Amino acid sequence: QVRLMESGGGSVQAGGSIRLSCGISELPSGNYCLAWFRQPPGKERRAVANLGENGSIRYTVSLKGRITISRDNAANTLYLQLDNLIPEDTAAYYCAAGPRRYTDCHLVQSSYNSWGQGTQVTVLS
Repeated sequence: QVRLMESGGGSVQAGGSIRLSCGISELPSGNYCLAWFRQPPGKERRAVANLGENGSIRYTVSLKGRITISRDNAANTLYLQLDNLIPEDTAAYYCAAGPRRYTDCHLVQSSYNSWGQGTQVTVLS
């Protein structure tokens, strides 16, 4: 079982930026997807972005242009850069890993079977 641990959360002023990190115990063998999800207070967990071992990347349309997902395979780390933060970005952010069953990775929770504990991002207005 892949173990994931997020870090980098905190309080940030609106308009600022933050980079979240996700340490991965070991990259899954074969085809896999890595992803970021977020869960605002009192709301459902929703996908933010994903990245496949084949280099495919997908972003949630509403966040596209303000977020960048990337990885450092040598460091077994997944990143999420969020720019031009707004209060609505306040959420617990989770990284996830799962097998890639299709050409592209899917932005749905059911595609992922390993999850981190989350890191909180609070955007101050």
